Amino acid sequence: MLESSKDSAKLDAMKRIVGIKKLVYVYLMRYAEEQQDLALLSISTFQRALKDPNQLIRASALRVLSSIRVPIIVPIMMLAIKEASSDLSPYVRKNAAHAIQKLYSLDPEQKEMLIEVIEKLLKDRSTLVAGSVVMAFEEVCPDRIDLIHKNYRKLCNLLVDVEEWGQVVIIHMLTRYARTQFVSPWKDDEVVEEYSENNFYESEEEQKEKDQKVKNIYTMDPDHRLLLRNTKPLLQSRNAAVVMAVAQLYWHLAPKSEASTVSKSLVRLLRSNREVQYIVLQNIATMSIQRKGMFEPYLKSFYVRSTDPTMIKTLKLEILTNLANEANISTLLREFQTYVKSQDKQFAAATIQAIGRCATNITEVTDTCLNGLVCLLSNRDEIVVAESVVVIKKLLQTQPAHHGEIIKHMAKLLDNITVPVARASILWLIGEYCERVPKIAPDVLRKTAKSFTTEDDLVKLQILNLGAKLYLTNSKQTKLLTQYVLNLGKYDQSYDIRDRTRFIRQLIVPNEKSGALSKYAKKIFLAQKPAPLLESPFKDRDHFQLGTLSHTLNSRATGYLELSNWPEVAPDPSVRNVDVAEPTKEWTGILGIIKKEKPMEKFYSESEEEEGECTNTSSSKSESGSESEKEDKEESSSDESSGSSSSSEESSGSESDSKESTANKTSRAAAESLSEDNKKKAKGIFKKRSTSSSSDTEPTSSEESSPDSKSESDSKSDSESEKSGSATSSKKEEKLVQDRKAPNKKDVFLLDLDDFCPVTTPVAVPIAAVLSPSSTADLEGLSLSNSSVIDVTTQISVPTETHELLHRMSGKGLAAHYHFSRQPSIFGDHMIPVEVTVTNTTDQKIENIHIKEKKLPPGMRVHEFNPIEYLEPAGSVTVSMGIDFCDSTQMASFQLCTKDDHFNVNIQPPVGELLLPVTMSEKDFKKEQGMLTGMNETSATIAVAPQNSTRLVIIERVVKAANLGVVPSGQDNIHRFAAKTVHSGSLMLVTVELKESSTAQLVINTEKTVIGSILLRELKPVLSQG
Repeated sequence: MLESSKDSAKLDAMKRIVGIKKLVYVYLMRYAEEQQDLALLSISTFQRALKDPNQLIRASALRVLSSIRVPIIVPIMMLAIKEASSDLSPYVRKNAAHAIQKLYSLDPEQKEMLIEVIEKLLKDRSTLVAGSVVMAFEEVCPDRIDLIHKNYRKLCNLLVDVEEWGQVVIIHMLTRYARTQFVSPWKDDEVVEEYSENNFYESEEEQKEKDQKVKNIYTMDPDHRLLLRNTKPLLQSRNAAVVMAVAQLYWHLAPKSEASTVSKSLVRLLRSNREVQYIVLQNIATMSIQRKGMFEPYLKSFYVRSTDPTMIKTLKLEILTNLANEANISTLLREFQTYVKSQDKQFAAATIQAIGRCATNITEVTDTCLNGLVCLLSNRDEIVVAESVVVIKKLLQTQPAHHGEIIKHMAKLLDNITVPVARASILWLIGEYCERVPKIAPDVLRKTAKSFTTEDDLVKLQILNLGAKLYLTNSKQTKLLTQYVLNLGKYDQSYDIRDRTRFIRQLIVPNEKSGALSKYAKKIFLAQKPAPLLESPFKDRDHFQLGTLSHTLNSRATGYLELSNWPEVAPDPSVRNVDVAEPTKEWTGILGIIKKEKPMEKFYSESEEEEGECTNTSSSKSESGSESEKEDKEESSSDESSGSSSSSEESSGSESDSKESTANKTSRAAAESLSEDNKKKAKGIFKKRSTSSSSDTEPTSSEESSPDSKSESDSKSDSESEKSGSATSSKKEEKLVQDRKAPNKKDVFLLDLDDFCPVTTPVAVPIAAVLSPSSTADLEGLSLSNSSVIDVTTQISVPTETHELLHRMSGKGLAAHYHFSRQPSIFGDHMIPVEVTVTNTTDQKIENIHIKEKKLPPGMRVHEFNPIEYLEPAGSVTVSMGIDFCDSTQMASFQLCTKDDHFNVNIQPPVGELLLPVTMSEKDFKKEQGMLTGMNETSATIAVAPQNSTRLVIIERVVKAANLGVVPSGQDNIHRFAAKTVHSGSLMLVTVELKESSTAQLVINTEKTVIGSILLRELKPVLSQG
């Protein structure tokens, strides 16, 4: 066939040869261990194939050679792996990493040589190799953390481009690494919480100690932040394992305030198949025990469906029980009532146990739950009745004195209940509290004595216990009955029953052989028993790393690697600095755009080289936060190079620069200038005047590009440094003038700062992003340190962040976002205006976009937008709609429909958007505040970040968080805000009073106490965080 003149015949022949070759490889790998002599004959063939020009053949040869488990060829395999690790093809290097694990399992003595190869491959910059070599590292030498130091930042930056299963392995490895290299981010929460609880009578020394603690508040290591920031986008991955890996990383490494980031992604995974649901729900069950707040907003996602298998139902029930609190218990109990009627008896029994747990955890509903369980005693289903009896028995132990009637009711059920556990529970209750039912207990003993021989062993033991307790408390009536029962037990088939009978007889019936214990028989049998603790079965699983097999099995599995405790003092971070910058693509700190590095050698002109230095150092500064004179110099050059058309860009002859479009340059430059602006305003005016002495006290290593900036800045000549130093002062003055000017409106929307800026990094929004153009003009020229009174008499309009209404993947190419415009509503006085932007991301026209099937809570109303007739490909349109939320933060759910499809969407308002700003005098404010005291007042003491203590910043931050009007204040340390609720018109008065030692008293007065408490909770982090 190969000699045929037809190409199709030749192609068919080649396919057959390749197929035969694959079968030969499979045969070799399967039988090489059994027939080693025959396997050795093929080695020379593979050695020749390792030199083949085709990368696929080289990789295939290495893969098969490493799979032949014959110890005698270990040296040949070792040589092949070493050569392949230096191969030009990343695919071959990837297979070399796979071969390392196979060789290690065949001959563990090769460990040291294999570690050398792993160290070499870890430096590889190919995303194809990264996942495989980290897998080899985890298999061969997981304790050699020193190999990761120099490659840590590279792995963080390459993570998003690595294939999915490689991402899982790398994330788990970096989780273990971070727990050994960074200090705990959870200590900060403890310090602030301790500080907020001031004692009225504490001494000045104690106060000073607390002040010192707050001064030493934890600041996150830039490398720690780099890991969290670069893994966050992976929460959108289509692979459930990747999402789960990122979720466990955030759980184990992120500050508690940021851990809730993963909640939505985990809930999304519940739409997957049942196996994925099972693993995800197990991890959520563990998380929900320690941090209920993470999943409370998604309570309805855990409601049980009739189609769910029992294992899923039980896990969802466990999570619902963990999330139960005073606010949602009434809803959950109604849900549980439905579950009890389920045909799945195992699930119905688990539901009754869940009701019991809710009753013990939430004292307000204990009696309600107990009454409900008593009602279940009349259920036709025996399993439901039996489980109810067991749970009632545990609940009655907590407060038995008040429930004598329930014990009597249960005694009457003894004739009908046949389940051994339930019968034993009733007998134990009657025996334990026999003095409270003196007439019923002897009769119960009489009835059970008749059926003693036919009872289950568990019931027999409780009959013996009942007889003993009645003998000690009411021997006149029960002496003969007890002796009769003891005689029956003496000859029982079970040795447990016989042993118990002898023990009880010697203890309660006095005779010559009785020991000293018989005097204490009453104390032994009728001692006060501690009430049982109803706990979650997932409580003990938190010591295993989430997402691991050990956590799923609740038992340590082979190969499990423990997470170490956080170090008290962080090891030296300089070990992660790379001396020589290798060419690679980096991810810029805010925009997330691939940045091309300049080569190390001076191949191009000096002007282009300086431009490269400016780009690197500006990104370095935005992340490391150092304020040295050197960085001021780079900052000024960065500002110069970030203009729309700088001379250095025009003069450079770089091909890459000439290929870039003008629009790309402009957007990147604007974004860089915006990020610099934000950084400066967060640090305050005074830090702009920092001198070179400040560089000695703060680290200058950046998360991603500090090695580059350092190496490049060191390579500058003295003449270049003098030239740039002379230009620094004039450029600083220009920078200060530019800071006071509001950036263009276009620049504000180039990026979403909330998505990229970490919580602990102080980043303030520019004035133009917070205030309306008219207000900006009024406030222009004011510095942040100005403490003069600002009388705001007009409404302050604040553009808020955009929320996703419909993702383009879920909407089959139709995407929708919404934001609250804070403009007067044209739909009615009670309506809140919402701007919805609809985008067509497909290449086809989408027709008839409209709203349909509104599912709204009682009282809520929605004014729909006019239907959109059609939307062109890549087209976008913004429409307005109005929603009356009835002064609640409940979601407005409806369907966004097109001609062919409909999608379920919902809008949930932040509490700050339920308000309308009002203007009033200080006198009126105090008068209204005086009428809203007592239960209408909520307050809290918070630690204010230093950069948030000026009047302008406080107004900016508070008004951005909530739609409040500013009330003039005659005192510099007191800031007042006023608004009314949109629906009911109830006043909402907010006071921020700055105290000494960087604290503030936040007070909210309103009739709407629920909205007031939610607003208080949302305003606290606004002022306390930088």
